[in-house]
Amino acid sequence: MRTPFRDRLSSGTVLFDGAMGTMLYSKGIYLNQCFDELNLTNPHLVKQVHEDYVRAGADVIETNTFGASSFKLEPYGLAAKMREINLAGARIAREVAGEDRYVAGAVGPLGVPIEPLGRIGLDEARAEFAARIRALVEGGVDLIVLETFPYLPELEQAILAAHDVCSLPVVAQVVLANSTRLVMGSSIEEAVERVDAAGADVVGLNCAVGPKEMLDAVETMVTRTGRPISLQPNAGAPRIVEGRTMYLSSPEYFAEYSKRFIQTGARIVGGCCGTTPEHIRAMRRAISAIEPPPARPHLVRAESVEAPPSVTPIRREDKSRLACRLADGKFITMCELVSPRGIDASKVIEQARRLAHHGVDAINIPDGPRASSRMSALALAVLIQRSVNIEPLLHYTCRDRNVIGMQGDLLGAWALGVRNILAVTGDPPKLGSYPDATAVYDVDSIGLTQLLRRLNHGLDLAGSPIGEPTGFHVGVGVNPGAINLDEELRRLDYKIEAGAEFMITQPVFDLAIFERFLARVQHVNIPLITGIWPLVSVRNAEFLNNEVPGAHVPDPVMDRLRAAKSKDEALEVGTAVAREMLEQLRPHAQGVQIAVPFGRVDMVLEILDPVL
Repeated sequence: MRTPFRDRLSSGTVLFDGAMGTMLYSKGIYLNQCFDELNLTNPHLVKQVHEDYVRAGADVIETNTFGASSFKLEPYGLAAKMREINLAGARIAREVAGEDRYVAGAVGPLGVPIEPLGRIGLDEARAEFAARIRALVEGGVDLIVLETFPYLPELEQAILAAHDVCSLPVVAQVVLANSTRLVMGSSIEEAVERVDAAGADVVGLNCAVGPKEMLDAVETMVTRTGRPISLQPNAGAPRIVEGRTMYLSSPEYFAEYSKRFIQTGARIVGGCCGTTPEHIRAMRRAISAIEPPPARPHLVRAESVEAPPSVTPIRREDKSRLACRLADGKFITMCELVSPRGIDASKVIEQARRLAHHGVDAINIPDGPRASSRMSALALAVLIQRSVNIEPLLHYTCRDRNVIGMQGDLLGAWALGVRNILAVTGDPPKLGSYPDATAVYDVDSIGLTQLLRRLNHGLDLAGSPIGEPTGFHVGVGVNPGAINLDEELRRLDYKIEAGAEFMITQPVFDLAIFERFLARVQHVNIPLITGIWPLVSVRNAEFLNNEVPGAHVPDPVMDRLRAAKSKDEALEVGTAVAREMLEQLRPHAQGVQIAVPFGRVDMVLEILDPVL
């Protein structure tokens, strides 16, 4: 069952689809044909485009009805079929969207001037919009999107018509001439204020310009409205290449800008002319990289847990060597090693051996990072612990197992000697190579922490005794650079209430962001371990910015990497940046977790040298 769209807006970024016309054109439909008529004459082709966008990860697909006004259909002899075309467009999209995606009824301008510029009166315009919207609502849309409007009085009539017909949410988008003005000359400020006053649920921009000018415009918009903002840029300006209209902005470029849109204040992002499923797929990855998965029901909530009379929980300082050092106030070091993609773990074990030899306290092992398929993190943790005199810190995610499987895994991990667990929700499958894989998420990291606490008190999730208790040393993650820091810190408090004993941050690259975070966690009384990720190249930094949840490499660091003239020089810059961050972060934390990028142990040891 779909969450009502207004509620969905409050829970995170919403990704719309991309261009319909661009995709139909690429499939051989000439520009002089009526694209809207295809809802009747070739619905299978329209359905294919919708399906492509759903597979790319769009949350919302728009109906193929942008130009389906009586006035625009009249030159094709189709004015009498206006209602039929809109109704069919809505039904095709609804069939594809099913219960998992939203359908936006697309409504564009009438295609003729309205008063005082033309012969169509305001009341006639309102009636025409109402007729179109009524058909879309009958076809099952979840919201109305009024898009590509250059003339504010016409858009106001469309908003009023939507309210006349239904109570569905209304997204109202104007079209820019540049970053400060609409095509018809109105300023951005005036447009936002008038659309807001007319009662649109979402105020937005689409078409005509590319991502850069929209980013400049949204910086003005956020100061003028408290409503959610939507942005659907073109893939740059169109170019005529060998007789074909081409848009040249790449999916990667869109991914970078969608992250900037969200960080600046946009709640809805998507694409317009020239964008394709590849652009939307790249944007999906970017969104997943900076936002956690949608909130899931918690089957376990923070509550008091009392061990059975015959059970004595293990004291924190006795749980592991890592726990003992943290309890003693020592500064600890951990290095993150990723499981191999195949069955041979010898290289990773040798890397762990070198790190242990130089005094690193623990090896951090992610569990299917970025929703990738690798050797079991638990298996690698056991192999390292048996081969090397060093403790693993096992990441354990909620993505892949239900609560029955989780309890079985964790009891097995304890029996095999694993003592340190980092409880994480886990990257959603859409972030990785298996976007159609099923994600479980019976609980999130808060519920998992509570589950571990129960096991540590000799109880399973149902409250049944398990005999001898586990004694897991339980850590949790936290993101100092979270877009919604209030929500991040609220969740951190819940994690601590559920039983977290230490916390590890996402990689920190910006001291100002970290200091803002520190000021907000003065009340927290568990050890803080800071994350550091040594950068090896500009591409590595761009990857972090776009595809690693919670990571943000600031512009000054990016500029230093871009100035490097060779790979070796880039490595030197990355090492220097990591050393600087370690020096700045050390007084504020009780430890550091450092990634080992591409197995570069020497680089990491050079960075850690001052603290080993």
